[in-house]
Amino acid sequence: MRTYMDDTIRGCPIGDVADLMFNRWTAPILWGLHHHGSMRFNELQRFLVDITPKVLTTRLRQLERDGLVIRRCVTDVPQRVEYEISELGRSLRPVFRTLDRWGATHLTAIAAARSEYDRLQAEEAAWAEG
Repeated sequence: MRTYMDDTIRGCPIGDVADLMFNRWTAPILWGLHHHGSMRFNELQRFLVDITPKVLTTRLRQLERDGLVIRRCVTDVPQRVEYEISELGRSLRPVFRTLDRWGATHLTAIAAARSEYDRLQAEEAAWAEG
């Protein structure tokens, strides 16, 4: 894994954080655990809809390794495993709040920019065809 110094030298001091946070499933897993509390594997999988069991297992293990998720074995009958966001994971709350506000403010503009770009690309393609 790169170190903070590697990213600083390359000019991106947030590279490691971006790699961690913007993995396809990291934010949705952490958001779900933050908002729904402790969840079992199948509950998380139903919440995330499109995630495969293999990918969910891999991401949960990585998030546990990173200290962002806690895996807890409950010895009730029947036994079960639950996942919850750790204190370190909860410390990301302001980041998620900021991203949520940014999205609410700017995603409409991004959709408009994409539509305009696609329209111009289609016009160029039509012009090139002749």
